[in-house]
Amino acid sequence: MKGALGFIGVFLSFLSDAIGGSTLPFVCGTNSPKCVDYCHLCYDFYEQPTMECLSQLVEVLCLFNFEAAMESLNSTDWCVWGNVNSLYSNVSFCTEEISDCLLIPWPNPLVEQIFVDIHSKFFKDCPTEELSDPPPAIIFALVITPICLIPVMVSLVVLKTKNGDGSS
Repeated sequence: MKGALGFIGVFLSFLSDAIGGSTLPFVCGTNSPKCVDYCHLCYDFYEQPTMECLSQLVEVLCLFNFEAAMESLNSTDWCVWGNVNSLYSNVSFCTEEISDCLLIPWPNPLVEQIFVDIHSKFFKDCPTEELSDPPPAIIFALVITPICLIPVMVSLVVLKTKNGDGSS
C-alpha cells in the first residue's frame, strides 16, 4: 500500500511538472496563482512557510497599502467608520488570505498584534461610547425589589405550611 501511495505521489509530481506547475517541498494552501507565489517566496527566503515569512508578506502586501490609504485621509476622517470600513476590511481579508495560503491559522498572535498596532496608530484618538451607570432611581428599584420580596415569600411559605398541616 505504501508503495502504491508513493508511486501515486511521484506520478502526480511528474504530472504537475509536465503541466507547468512547480513543486514545493511543503503543502501550499490553494492552487491559486497568488497562493503559489506566496509559497514560493516563503520557500525562496525561509525554506518553509513561517511566521517571519507571513510577517514580511503582510507588511509589504497588506499594511503598506492600508497605511498609504489611511495617510491620504484627513486624520479627523479616521474616526468615521464609513471612511475606513473598506480599508479595514481589505487589510483583514489580505492577512487572512496570506495566512490561509501558507496554512497558518488565522487569526494568530502576529495578526492580532498587527491590528493592535493599527488601532494604536490610527484610532487611539477616536471617541468611544463609554458605558455609564443607570440613574439612581433605577438602581434603587432593582435593589429594593428582591429585598422586599424575600420576607413576603418567607411569610407565604410559613402560612401555607401552617394551614396545610394541622399539627403546626
